[in-house]
Amino acid sequence: MTDLGIVQKNAREEIRFTAETFKGHDIVNIRVWYRDDAGEMRPGKQGLAFRLDLLPAVLEALGKARKGGAA
Repeated sequence: MTDLGIVQKNAREEIRFTAETFKGHDIVNIRVWYRDDAGEMRPGKQGLAFRLDLLPAVLEALGKARKGGAA
C-alpha cells in the first residue's frame, strides 16, 4: 500500500488516499478514517475504491465540480 495523502475532514475524521493492489488489480482507495474512544485512528465504512485506470475519468468529473458544476 502506498499512502498518497490525507485531507482533514473535521476535528475527528480524515480522508485517506492510498494506492494498492487488490486481487491483481491496481486500485485507488479513498476512505474516511475516524478517531475511536481510545484515540486511535480507524478506517470507517465510508469510502470508495476503483481501478487505477479509471483515475483520469474520476479526476475529470471532480474537475467539473471545481469549475462550478456542483450546483
